[in-house]
Amino acid sequence: MVLRPMNTLKVEGRRVLLRLDLNVPLKDGRVLDDTRVREAAPTVRTLAERGAIVIACSHLGRAKGKPDPALSLAPVAPVLQKHVGRTVRFVPDVVGEAAQQAVSQAKPGDVLLLENLRFEAGEEKNDPAFCAKLAALADVYVNDAFGTAHRAHASTAGVSAHFPERAAGPLMAREIAALTKVRDNPDRPFVAVVGGAKISGKLETLTSLATRANTVVLVGGMANTFLLAQGVGVGTSLVEADLVGTANEILAAAAGRGVAMILPTDVVVATSPDAPGRTVEVGDVPAGEAILDIGPQTRQRIAQLLTKAKTVFWNGPAGVFEKPAFAAGTLAIAQALAASSAFTVVGGGESVAAVQQAGVAAKLSHVSTGGGASLEFLAGDALPGVAVLEEGVK
Repeated sequence: MVLRPMNTLKVEGRRVLLRLDLNVPLKDGRVLDDTRVREAAPTVRTLAERGAIVIACSHLGRAKGKPDPALSLAPVAPVLQKHVGRTVRFVPDVVGEAAQQAVSQAKPGDVLLLENLRFEAGEEKNDPAFCAKLAALADVYVNDAFGTAHRAHASTAGVSAHFPERAAGPLMAREIAALTKVRDNPDRPFVAVVGGAKISGKLETLTSLATRANTVVLVGGMANTFLLAQGVGVGTSLVEADLVGTANEILAAAAGRGVAMILPTDVVVATSPDAPGRTVEVGDVPAGEAILDIGPQTRQRIAQLLTKAKTVFWNGPAGVFEKPAFAAGTLAIAQALAASSAFTVVGGGESVAAVQQAGVAAKLSHVSTGGGASLEFLAGDALPGVAVLEEGVK
């Protein structure tokens, strides 16, 4: 995969439409977690220092094609300004007269942040007319929002075709490089740890990993369905009974390729996430209780596997991570990754929150900003936001 790097673009004195991922949590008009803003800031700073007129854009939340004051990017602008180290002017418009005027008045080195892209109905529809209006604001296009690359939206896909000069930002390039190594050329043994609530959202990725990895460790709610497929009682645990057959097919495909599929051997159960938990063997889950975390034996086994691994990919918690009583398994995986000498990649979502909570993010090879995008990439799917950048390489 060949993507044009941002540093090869001539940007001095030119307008650069920069797609960022500033989809941060807000409460009462305040940014609760500025991780994505901090990660985006170096790209903005680099372009501004090189004399570009930076027109930054992003979505935030699910605005459904119309303005929603609670989802405005206005509170994000001062946070971005703090991390960039230069003035960031918020523009309360996307492609209208106010946006056009702000761009026409901007000078080299200026940074503008447009209003939430999803305030426009054309964004999620990838509407050609909206793409044209957005493209008219700039001369050059840079996409540094890997977390939205799996969406064929106007700002990630359609608008790109209007720019002969388009490139991947540094964050995008790092994401693609790390995930390509995991998918196409992993050092072995390659261990994948996959958790989360359901198989259905990760079916293609699981199927892919069952043919690519040496070992796949299944934890979280999705492991319950695999246990049920093997005839193990799981009490009142979350399961996808309609996917038991699919689980058996995945297990059979893995066995046929010599891929080890590891399931929990002990688990933490309780009558509800608010009740006290206790550890039982995986075959001894009471009928009236649910599996809410992996047990200490399983944690130790995973740690041993990761110690011997050369490549590790992890996506999805091992239990009801948001409840401290059932977070031990997820945090243990995070610590085991940090202690491993392998090339370690964490694939978005709650796994990222876990490595941050455990204080080990800096010890990992790569922490992906895109949960869904990273899973689709590993499954071998073409990501619209990446495909258009590949097409732009001359």
